[in-house]
Amino acid sequence: MKVLITSLCLLITISLYSQSNTEIFLYDLEVKASKITIKNAKNISNNEGYDNQPSFLNDRYILFASTRNGQTDIAKYDTRYDSKSWLNSTEGGEYTPLKIPNKNDISAVRLDPDGKQRLYRYNGSNGESSELIQDLVVAYYTWFDENTVVSAVIEEENLNLYVTNLSDGKSQKYATNVGRSFHKIPNSNLVSFISKENDSQWQIKSLNPSTGAIKLIANTINGVEDICWLDNKTLVSGKDNILYKLRLQRDNNWKQIADLKPDGITKITRISINSEANKILIAADVSLLNESSEATENTSEENSGNSNTDSENTVNEASVEAIIQRNLEAYNARDIEAFMNDYADDVKLYQYPNTLQTEGKEAMRKSYSNWFNQVKDLKAIVKKRIVFENKVIDEEQVTANGQILNAVAIYEVENGKIVKVTFMQ
Repeated sequence: MKVLITSLCLLITISLYSQSNTEIFLYDLEVKASKITIKNAKNISNNEGYDNQPSFLNDRYILFASTRNGQTDIAKYDTRYDSKSWLNSTEGGEYTPLKIPNKNDISAVRLDPDGKQRLYRYNGSNGESSELIQDLVVAYYTWFDENTVVSAVIEEENLNLYVTNLSDGKSQKYATNVGRSFHKIPNSNLVSFISKENDSQWQIKSLNPSTGAIKLIANTINGVEDICWLDNKTLVSGKDNILYKLRLQRDNNWKQIADLKPDGITKITRISINSEANKILIAADVSLLNESSEATENTSEENSGNSNTDSENTVNEASVEAIIQRNLEAYNARDIEAFMNDYADDVKLYQYPNTLQTEGKEAMRKSYSNWFNQVKDLKAIVKKRIVFENKVIDEEQVTANGQILNAVAIYEVENGKIVKVTFMQ
């Protein structure tokens, strides 16, 4: 019962926080001598609601927690094609997605509708999940190596630091009253964490997970608990719209790197730097004023005769993707009414490139009704998604009658309804 109560407390915290309009920004990062420069800001989430906790999967892909249809799931952004896909489809909400070292799998904290909260592993190919740590309510975490998790665990009203060895399932507590920021320190056998034992001054400390040794590194910016590492001597942090750095054994205090207000950022919440130290991800609250200004600019462009703006395309593509995602979820629920509601009366289904299979909504309903009734283990997972104007291209993995099928579906949407689907198998 205690687990349920504390999990619900965290749910309330997350829900309140998610009401702010957070976005994920990707910047180029340059380091020359002691000068750090960021440039070429790009909003890669561009989504109303909660987008946070970004991390680099590799040089090409970025992971973050993102809201879709009122639920927080794992989003995967492709920097090469500027496209977003979803890694999972569960009833719970996923937070803090990270790559598991030396694995093709992803981990995330999942909060289920019944209040259960655990750290899960998600298969990188099909999205299937399994619990990693069964007896601890993990809130925040990082990986020390592929078998060792360092995490903040909810106990009573506190967050306490634990190290868990997944090989033998043993967990040990090393610190109490910690913050949410955990990071492997580059080129070391240490993990950094935020200590809040001193209420007047939070501190950044290091932990050796193998020995349990803890050492003081530096003080945080006043009231700030989110940091990351540029290298093993340089810390990066942010407060409000200002980004700071601290060079250990050189800087006496945190020094400003950049003012991000021109990018519409009002409050930095999370920071992540890639292994090459040439890209930086910043999750932040964005200003309504900035959004209003963009809307005014778009309106002015429309009045001048330019009705095909980038902003309009983004809105239209988001609406189109929402329809396809809703339809996928109805498919997985085998809800024929909700599923068919997204299709136009004259919908056409094709086998690639142009072989007509089914024409009309009623013929499609009959076919899928039989499919839903006969296949009890039906589940489709999107491995990759590309959205372009009114088209959505999904690479899908479908489980049916114990078999796994791979396919590509190309959806076309007009006036809020799916008018054409082309299948490739």
